[in-house]
Amino acid sequence: MTKRLGRLPSIYLAVVFIILYAPIFYLIYYSFNSAGNMHSFEGFTLDWYREVLQDTRLFIILLNTLVIALLSSAISTVLGVFGALAIKGVKTKRFQNALLTLNNVMIVSPDVIIGASFLVLFAIVGMELGFGSVLISHIAFSVPIVVLMVLPNLEEMSPSLIDAARDLGASRWDVLTRVIIPYISPGIFAGFFMALTYSLDDFVVTFFVTGSGFSTLSVEIYSLARRGISLTINALSTLVFLATLLLVIGYYLISKQRTKPKEVRSVG
Repeated sequence: MTKRLGRLPSIYLAVVFIILYAPIFYLIYYSFNSAGNMHSFEGFTLDWYREVLQDTRLFIILLNTLVIALLSSAISTVLGVFGALAIKGVKTKRFQNALLTLNNVMIVSPDVIIGASFLVLFAIVGMELGFGSVLISHIAFSVPIVVLMVLPNLEEMSPSLIDAARDLGASRWDVLTRVIIPYISPGIFAGFFMALTYSLDDFVVTFFVTGSGFSTLSVEIYSLARRGISLTINALSTLVFLATLLLVIGYYLISKQRTKPKEVRSVG
C-alpha cells in the first residue's frame, strides 16, 4: 500500500507536465509540416522558418523585441540592485517590510492593471506610444523582480566583511564595487536573466503601451493569430520558446552557482 501511494506524486507530476507542455510540443511539431495546416502532418519542411527569417518586417520586430529586452533588463538590474541596497539599509524593520510589500505589489498585480495604468499615465503626460513607452513599462515591472533576486544575497552577507573593508581604509565606492557587488553578483545575474525572460514573454503590458509604428514579437504573434491560423505563427512561436528556454537554463545555472557556499580568502 505504501509503495502504491509512493508512486502517486510521480504520476501526478507527469500528468501536470504533460498538460503544460503538450500544447507547446504540438505547436512545434506542426511548425515542420509541409501541408500548411494543423490538421494532418504530410511531410517535414523548414519553409516556415525560412519565411520567418526572410520576412524583413518580422526581422525588424525581432530586433525591437531584443533591444527592448536587453535595455530594460540592464537598466532594471542597475535600479534593482540599488533598490535592494536601499531596502537592506533601512534600520526600522517595519519600514523595511513596508518597502518590500510595495515592491511585491508590482509583481502580484495583474498585467492588465499595470498596462492600463501606464497607458493612462502616458496619455496624461502626452507621451507618444512607441519605443519609449514600452521601454519604461518593461523597466517598471522588471525592477521588483531584480530586487527580490538580489535581497537574499544581501541578507546572507556578513556585516563583518564591510567592517573589515572599512577598517582597511576602503572608501564607500570601494566597498560597493569590491566587496558588495562581487558577493551578490550571482543574484544580480539571476535577476538580469529573469528580467530578460519577463520582457521577452510579456504581451499584455506591451499591448497596452505600444504604438501603431512599433511592435514586439508577442504583439505580432497575437495579431497574426487573429487573422487566421498560419504555420508561420508556429515557427515564430517555436523560436521565441527556444530563446526563453535558453534564458531559463542560464538562470538555473546561475541560481545553482549562487547556492554554493562562498569561500572566505585570507589576505596574506
